[in-house]
Amino acid sequence: MREPVELRRQRILAAVAARGSARVSDLAAELEVSVVTVRRDVEDLAREGRLRRGHGVVRSALAAQDVPARPAPEGDTVAVVVPERHSYLYESLHGAREVLEAAGKRIALHIAPQVAGAERPLAERALADGAEGLLLAPRWRTRAEEEADYAWLAALDVPAVLMERRPSPGSALHAMDSVCSDHGYGAHLAVEHLVELGHRRIVFATRDDSPTARTLRSAFARIADAHPLVEEWAWTLSAPESGQDGPYTDQETAELSVLLGKVGATAAVLHGDVDALMLVQQLTDSGVRVPEDCSVVAYDDVVAGLGTTPLTAVAPPKADVGRAAAELLLRRLGAPRHGQGPVRRVELLPALSVRGSTRARLGGTRDPE
Repeated sequence: MREPVELRRQRILAAVAARGSARVSDLAAELEVSVVTVRRDVEDLAREGRLRRGHGVVRSALAAQDVPARPAPEGDTVAVVVPERHSYLYESLHGAREVLEAAGKRIALHIAPQVAGAERPLAERALADGAEGLLLAPRWRTRAEEEADYAWLAALDVPAVLMERRPSPGSALHAMDSVCSDHGYGAHLAVEHLVELGHRRIVFATRDDSPTARTLRSAFARIADAHPLVEEWAWTLSAPESGQDGPYTDQETAELSVLLGKVGATAAVLHGDVDALMLVQQLTDSGVRVPEDCSVVAYDDVVAGLGTTPLTAVAPPKADVGRAAAELLLRRLGAPRHGQGPVRRVELLPALSVRGSTRARLGGTRDPE
């Protein structure tokens, strides 16, 4: 499906704002469109005063002193900053939209490109445009990227709420409102479901390139280590590109089918849905049947039910996270400046949907290779 023009231009603006300048050819490669398309977008954005053009180079208009300030939008505006190509958080966005529009707020959506630090210039632009509050879900691929954002987020002088992000205790961002799924509970649901079906050896294949992914990896390890009925477990990256904080051991980057055989596992938990569906296909190609040979639980439940074998999945309450974050932000916006009450951290519990990819273990544990 072709990307809307305005969304593509938002991505161009975000990329340029994050870096200060960018080459047209680099933008075309990142956006996966032609140089001609980007050049046309840049020309239109330059005419609107939103970019400055050079020979093959685009520069941010924010640094130009001669660019007139854009007028603040009419009405009360809340800016929402989410990463590009992130279906999980887009569901949270839709939940927030319902609440904000019902309250008469205008939403200014900003899509952050896949560049470290891309959210800050977008937030600054939104505030310059008159936004009275912010909902944010920074990508934070690594812990270093997360910590690099703490100082400017803590210094925001308007109400702001993090969605699906929970800063480290004691950090500079510790006192910021946030709404999260309880991913530790989600991990518990997955493990308990498999254990109740008689599975005693489990492999976890997750991403490791977001706060959610890092929380899941830690939770699975903690739960499996402490569970009296889990005899053996192992963890690996769900895809080669899904980890940023390495280095990883050979086992932690092993193919799932290989690791299942090594551990003698009869079950796996996979994060997220797309990786899970692809891994199930790879298992099938390797002669591992789902669920006959290996029960599979996916984590996200955005498209898990659409596979040839619909996947049992843990579903974080994505839309409800957005709704709760928007409600919390509205409370802050409506409260007196010095009477807003304590910082709030809201946790919502995921749910498990049982489908055709899990079944009771038949016979004994698979023999490790």
